Amino acid sequence: MHLPKTAPPARLYFLDWVRIIAFFILIFYHVGMYYVSWYWHVKSPAASHGPEPFMLLSSPWRLGLLFLVSGVASSMMLARTKMVSFLGRRSVRLLVPLVFGVLVVVPPQSYLEVVEWVNYPGSYLDFMRLYLIGYGGFCRPAGCLAIPTWNHLWFVAYLWIYTLGLAALVTVLGQRFDLLAQKLAGLLTGWKIIVVPAAALATIRILLAVRFPENHAVIGDWFNHANYFSLFVLGALLARTPAFWPRLDALRWECLGIAAAGWAVFVVWWALPDAVVPASQLAAWRTLMGANIALFAWCAMGAACGFAHRHLHHDNAARRYLTEAVFPVYIAHQTLIVVLAHSLKPLKLAPGTEAVLLIVMTATASFGIFDVVRRLPLLRPLFGLARTPRQRAAAPASVPTAEAA
Repeated sequence: MHLPKTAPPARLYFLDWVRIIAFFILIFYHVGMYYVSWYWHVKSPAASHGPEPFMLLSSPWRLGLLFLVSGVASSMMLARTKMVSFLGRRSVRLLVPLVFGVLVVVPPQSYLEVVEWVNYPGSYLDFMRLYLIGYGGFCRPAGCLAIPTWNHLWFVAYLWIYTLGLAALVTVLGQRFDLLAQKLAGLLTGWKIIVVPAAALATIRILLAVRFPENHAVIGDWFNHANYFSLFVLGALLARTPAFWPRLDALRWECLGIAAAGWAVFVVWWALPDAVVPASQLAAWRTLMGANIALFAWCAMGAACGFAHRHLHHDNAARRYLTEAVFPVYIAHQTLIVVLAHSLKPLKLAPGTEAVLLIVMTATASFGIFDVVRRLPLLRPLFGLARTPRQRAAAPASVPTAEAA
């Protein structure tokens, strides 16, 4: 059957803004990781359960939103370039920063982790000798540190893997991929925009989340793969259906209200003492909460995209600057937070004051690194940028430039 070739999709500027905002939420989230009771590389002496409900406000959906938007960006690029060129460009943009990150950016996080958690007395150079040979002796009761590691850069590795998966899917389906996108657009109307994706995500969560806890190690991380790759492919399909986004715009307030209610239910569930729920009812309650979290997550993503479509569907100098900055800032930010938090600890600042300082110093240093990197052709590829800046003035407005993620 011959299918007419679909015209390449137009640029969705509002999704650039969604991607920018979602990445910058990471700075706030990872600063928060220093102050909550959950395990992290370094910990504040004031760490407690208090900030955790606010961390739960974004943790179920933030990364899913980034994979959804990344799927859109990948699909738009693929619609305009040959498969070999697409895979080559994406591999360079993702794998070069990943390797650089594992060898240069991430090690200070692991070094300060073993300094704080196992009282490692050696210098950074001593640690790097062990890091590069995969030393497995940094252990504590919770387990041993796996090195070398990619830490927060797992997102880059997964994005490259999902890019290969999308390329395989498009190769197999050919122009039927666009037909599938049109059928999806026909399905996702009215209440089904909320219910159908939420039901799919709930099914994934209920079946896999408990059996396969997230590990960010590729192997065995089946819940994350099913969840994130589904959103990545959904984004790739929706990139070919521009009529979908105004529908999401129309439901933005409904999505926001459902997400807020879902967050409240999630926080109550999180705070419940274990003894409150009888063991005989635990499985049923976990199923119910899994469905609630999936609905919360999808509606939060829908609200973010809907409000952005209504209020941020425009181009300007700030968007162009931040679109280029966001990936280098992402690469650098967590190491800066860890190093700065460890360095500020002897000052014994009040947690609120210290948190504000960490956010400001991390953002300032991250953008400082970006402003240096973007001017040096040899450094640009190490942070996910093309070796030379894109000539934006000569490029059509519809050409996507958000290629790093």
